[in-house]
Amino acid sequence: MSPFGADDQIGMLNLLTAESTRDVLARADGGRVIDLSVDVFVGMPTWTAGGEPPFQMWMEHTPRGSAVDDPIGVGRAQNEYVSWSADAMSMFVHSGTHIDTLNHFGYDGRIWNGFSADEYLGSKHWKIAGADAFPPIIARGVLVDVAAVHGVEVLPDSYAIGRADIESAMERQDVELQVGDVVCVRTGRGSVWPDANRYLPREPGVNLEGATYLAEAGAIAIGADNIALEVLPSPDPDNWMAVHTYLLAECGVPIIEVLDLEELSRQRLYEFAFVGACMKIRGATGGPMRPLAMPFKES
Repeated sequence: MSPFGADDQIGMLNLLTAESTRDVLARADGGRVIDLSVDVFVGMPTWTAGGEPPFQMWMEHTPRGSAVDDPIGVGRAQNEYVSWSADAMSMFVHSGTHIDTLNHFGYDGRIWNGFSADEYLGSKHWKIAGADAFPPIIARGVLVDVAAVHGVEVLPDSYAIGRADIESAMERQDVELQVGDVVCVRTGRGSVWPDANRYLPREPGVNLEGATYLAEAGAIAIGADNIALEVLPSPDPDNWMAVHTYLLAECGVPIIEVLDLEELSRQRLYEFAFVGACMKIRGATGGPMRPLAMPFKES
């Protein structure tokens, strides 16, 4: 059960306070902003292993088409004068840079805080713990550059990031984890984006030991530059998503995936103000987001 109460739907994000937000923003250099999101486009690498749809985008209105169709009844002259374009899209909510909500994974039909699918999952979406419940996240961000520790651009396929890797990275960077951090783990997979053949298969990622270490250190969210955060395939023969189930269902720690951490690594920016908010999609198991990093001012 959640230490934040029987009705809690956001887990460790409860540690975000007005005071912590003010402190982070007061220290941030707003003149230097690094975008931590990837671009979203037709043909992008995305999770389709379970039959999920790829990202799609199409035009709903074009200047010449509107002149022919006259969709709003203003006549050909106006349609030829007013050049109007508009488009639509369809996407799996776990496409591109996004955050996993606490209803995304659980055990035996139950998610975070003991909420059951039988009671809270409707025909279209969960009634609780969706993306609409998440507040904007403004917190200290920490880069854990594991690829740099090993002196490689990209970690080997299916490399499992454990406690020793994380501790080595923190020692190399001379940074300590703090309660309330958003931890961003770099495997180097972001350096091959958007090459799907190199980005998607046999991901290096955090294993259960590494996830446990970060959760117990007080992380309020854990992200990475790969598509699943955790190492794939799973080393656990009984759980194909051992890190997801642990962090989301047991710890209440949201997961952020497909982060672009390359510029942070190039600048050796290991501590920063993390600012991010996801789309408020009611009941959704994930929310597309565009997180930003701002360096802290020099003291």
